[in-house]
Amino acid sequence: MPLPYVLLSAAVSLDGYLDDTGPERLLLSGPADFDRVDEVRASVDAILVGAGTIRADNPRLLVNSPARRAARLAAGRPEYPLKVTVTASGDLDPEARFWHTGGEKIVYTTDHGVDRAGGLGVAADVVTLGPDLDWRALLQHLHDVRGVRRLMVEGGGTIHTQLLQQGLADELQLVLAPLFVGDPAAPRLFGPGAYQGGRLRLVETRRIEDVVLMRYEPTAPGTGATPTAADRRWLRTACELAALCPPSGTAFSVGAVVVAADGTELARGHSREGDDPVVHAEEAALAKTDPADPRLAGATVYSSLEPCARRASRPAPCAELILRAGIRRVVTAWREPDTFVAAADGTGVLTDAGAQVVVVPEYEDLAKAPNAHLPA
Repeated sequence: MPLPYVLLSAAVSLDGYLDDTGPERLLLSGPADFDRVDEVRASVDAILVGAGTIRADNPRLLVNSPARRAARLAAGRPEYPLKVTVTASGDLDPEARFWHTGGEKIVYTTDHGVDRAGGLGVAADVVTLGPDLDWRALLQHLHDVRGVRRLMVEGGGTIHTQLLQQGLADELQLVLAPLFVGDPAAPRLFGPGAYQGGRLRLVETRRIEDVVLMRYEPTAPGTGATPTAADRRWLRTACELAALCPPSGTAFSVGAVVVAADGTELARGHSREGDDPVVHAEEAALAKTDPADPRLAGATVYSSLEPCARRASRPAPCAELILRAGIRRVVTAWREPDTFVAAADGTGVLTDAGAQVVVVPEYEDLAKAPNAHLPA
């Protein structure tokens, strides 16, 4: 199911703390960075904070710039993004500024907390996620019911940690402030636990007065049947590669990327790449890898179209090439139709050999776009 683009936003001290233990909130950045945050808020559909952040910081979560609010209205959007909070217990202060500023609000809670949250007497929708907080269900509800396409998460540390650990964060915007807290009782940004493996990709650094903004993207493939944010990003890349294919009336345009378990891109390719008029995308990408590379055993192949199970132009179809390479995970956007091969079932070939195939239908239209000239 489609999910919103999830952007995590936080500022920390040099030793990784969000705040100190004093009675007043520790200001980690200055006016220029506050204005940058305001710009990001103006760009999103919703802003989320945990109940703990509401209790500790009493934030308003507004777009402060009149010009930015006016631009939202001119674009047909609400003046303020939807404000979202999450509470397992339903324990929230009805006097908090969160409820009395800005536009619409929504509370996600559990079966245990729904009565308490619903009895706050504030103007907010209350949605239960079941017996426990379920982040994927929350994101799906925001996307499908509230139309949220971009979600900014401003805290706290527990929420940032859970979204990264579950592979649901698309981007981390981290501001590093030039000071130390040094108090082990103070809140830290990230907690212990098992994170999605691999290094993050640094996509931007920017000096803003005396702080540094660093933007990161997760790159490590998922390990299960549920696609992660990194899976979706790599699959989008594969779909975009398909647009590079020379058009053909007798073959699909397909893109493929091979990614190691730590998020390193090993190779990419697309159909009819170079001087070979019949090469397939997965075949082109795998040809650029070293068959002895031990990383292939834990790699994922991202292909805009299900790898082929039969073909006339080569002795081995792409599903077989993937298995020969030792790869046991494939993420694709589109199951192969019967346009050229009846009852094509690359998924069956792969799964029968013990490989995992993950289909992400939200990218099917993007995968089909370079093939719009072919018969349905």
